[in-house]
Amino acid sequence: MIVNVLCATVLFSGVIALPSLSSRQALCDYPQEGYQSQTDITHFWGQYSPYYAVLSEIPIEVPQSCNITFVQLLSRHGSRDPTASKTTLYNATIAKIKSKVPASAYTGPYAFLKSYNYTLGADDLTLFGQQEMINSGVAFFERYSDLAKNVTPFVRSSGEARVVESATNWTEGYHFTKLAEVGADSDYPYTLVSIPEADGVNNTLNHDLCDLFENNATYSNIASDAQSKFAATFIPAIQARLNTALPGANLSSTDTINMMDLCPFNTIASPTGQLSAFCWLFSLDEWKNYDYYETLGKYYGYGAGNPLGPTQGVGFTNELIARLTNSAVVDHTSTNSTLDSNPATFPIGPWVKLYADFSHDNDMTGIFYAMGLFNSTPTLSTTSVMDVTATKGYSAAWTVTFASRAYFEKMQCSGESEELVRILINERVIPLDIVCGGDKLGRCPLSKFVGAMTFAKEGGHWDQCFA
Repeated sequence: MIVNVLCATVLFSGVIALPSLSSRQALCDYPQEGYQSQTDITHFWGQYSPYYAVLSEIPIEVPQSCNITFVQLLSRHGSRDPTASKTTLYNATIAKIKSKVPASAYTGPYAFLKSYNYTLGADDLTLFGQQEMINSGVAFFERYSDLAKNVTPFVRSSGEARVVESATNWTEGYHFTKLAEVGADSDYPYTLVSIPEADGVNNTLNHDLCDLFENNATYSNIASDAQSKFAATFIPAIQARLNTALPGANLSSTDTINMMDLCPFNTIASPTGQLSAFCWLFSLDEWKNYDYYETLGKYYGYGAGNPLGPTQGVGFTNELIARLTNSAVVDHTSTNSTLDSNPATFPIGPWVKLYADFSHDNDMTGIFYAMGLFNSTPTLSTTSVMDVTATKGYSAAWTVTFASRAYFEKMQCSGESEELVRILINERVIPLDIVCGGDKLGRCPLSKFVGAMTFAKEGGHWDQCFA
């Protein structure tokens, strides 16, 4: 039996009130821990999960003998409405049900459909998503306050409206917390460099340049083929159940997946993150299958399952190397040389200690794989679920939730001759043993980490993009 636990709402209270878009916020959504309502469902929505902190096997605290000297944030935008193409499909699925199913059939868990109307928009951040990003800015300042109290972050985003808005919301949360702790910041509002998502524009925060990857079905269909194969193992049973409960609907397998998608999208459409009634139409095991289905889409779309997937993350990886080492960017893939050679749009130097970049889930997946962070993940099965133990810590919901956060840290530790690098994704320290011989705390010396980035430094397989 599934117990329906809904997030309550509370007025902000306490010594310091969090910045918010209204006077109310989901009680189950917190700056550090993220969304914590009905976690046996909501943490299994793949990239459609609201941000939540993943339990780390390695301590996330900074060792007492160490000080953080540098942080690069890489963030996905906050929770949004469905994309324009998906919102059209979802609307059509609901319209099919409404036009075909007799009113008397809406009973039990399906009763809500009698009065449900499709009202989701397209592409824009929801109020919940805007608050996620404010919370992210709060969390970043609190985590790195020793640096953040005295440093202005350099902020950059990909040019799509929801990404730019996410970056702006993040700066609001960051600034509000700084204001409360140390007073006014004369640099606020912070400068935001936005890189257009337009044809032919080099942009390391949005893939669109590699012609073979974008336009050749040999590569662009790998993910959908893998998902279709896996969907055949669990969707037919759900489809049959829905069609029995909703006589006349004649829902297809695509409609069935759409019905599952409507659970997260209607949840994040609620400003307080109230769990949608769609969520109760499916079992916990079905949500685990759904989560794995979405994971396959990322792995075979932009991860190791696609021969050109990790290459899409090479440009950002080389920019990170430049920032970590205070040196010029060396790259001939997706970097924008005009921006990256200008100190105003790509500042580099020991005085720049905090960077914040805002992007998309697909791009972040490519970046993580370009860095080799999940090189220990075996080839993902398309016929049976592999849990995060079997995947060595990889899943879409563990890496690219809405408002997901990756922190790339440098720290100076007593007894160490050089700075150490550590990476956290959604509050989980990523083991770097297979990447660069990381220690038990998930850290590598800077020189070893940079030296291990050979795939990116050699351009990945960019030479194949225009063959």
